[in-house]
Amino acid sequence: MFGFSRQAFYQHKNRQLTTEECDQHVLALIEQIRKDHPRLGGKKLYELLKKELMERGIKMGRDALFDLLAANNLLIRKRKRRMITTFSRHRFRKYPNLIKDMTILRPNQVWVADITYWLTDAGYLYISLITDAYSRRIMGFALADNLEAVNSQRALEMALKQITKRIGRRLIHHSDRGIQYCCNEYIRAVENYHIRISMTENSDPLENSIAERVNGILKQEYLSHQPVRTLQEAYVLLEKSIFLYNYKRPHLSCDMLSPNEAYSEFGPLERRWKNYYDPSKRKEKK
Repeated sequence: MFGFSRQAFYQHKNRQLTTEECDQHVLALIEQIRKDHPRLGGKKLYELLKKELMERGIKMGRDALFDLLAANNLLIRKRKRRMITTFSRHRFRKYPNLIKDMTILRPNQVWVADITYWLTDAGYLYISLITDAYSRRIMGFALADNLEAVNSQRALEMALKQITKRIGRRLIHHSDRGIQYCCNEYIRAVENYHIRISMTENSDPLENSIAERVNGILKQEYLSHQPVRTLQEAYVLLEKSIFLYNYKRPHLSCDMLSPNEAYSEFGPLERRWKNYYDPSKRKEKK
C-alpha cells in the first residue's frame, strides 16, 4: 500500500477512529467469524481476532472484548440437557479402565469414543464419535436415527482408515460400557488393529470427560441452534461442523491450536483454562 505495510496503513487510518468506531469494526469482525462458528466463546474469539486487531491498530484486551460482547448480548450461555444413550446391562465382556491417571503426550495414544443425541425437527438423532484424546481431533463420526451398534462401527471404520496397524499397537481405545462398544463385531474391529481396549468403570462422565466435552462443543457451538428437517440435512451440517471444529476452531486444551494442528504436535500442550473475565471484579475497579 504505497510503501506502507498493511499494519502501518491500518494504524494510521485508525488514529482518527473514536472508541465507538473501533467497537463497530470489532463487532463486524466478530459477525464474520460467527458465520462459521455461531456459538464460539469469547476466549477463542479473542485468539482468532488478535492478529487482525493488531494489523488494524486497534488495541483491545480480553476483558475489553468480553465487555463489548456483554454490551451487545453476544456472550454465549451454555445449555444443559442430558439423555441416556448408554445401555450397559448386557452379556458382553466389560474391560478395565486403562487410562486412569494416564498422562497423554502424543497423538494416537488414546482414542475416546462416545454417542450423543441431537434433537432436531426430524426428531432425535444420534452422533457416534471417535476422538483423539491428545489433539481433540475427531477421527471418525456417524449419524443415525437409532442407537444400533452398526453406527458406532461406522465411526470406528472411518477413524481406522487414518492409521496403520503398526500405529494401532501403541493405541488405546477408551469408551463407556455400552453395548455398542462391547458387542462382538465392534471388539473384533478394534482388535484387528491390535488396539488395546479400555472402558469406564461406572457411570461417572468424568471417566470419559474428553469425549463428553467434544460432544458439548459440537452441539452447543454448531448444531443445537440450526434447523434441520431430514437426516440428510443433518448429516451435511454435521460434516461441515466437524470440519470447522477440526481445522478452524482454537482449542483451550491444546494451547489454542486447532485439533488438526495439535495432531501434528508431540509432548505436553499448554491448557488455557483460566477464566480471564470476572464481571464482579471489574465493577469493583470502577
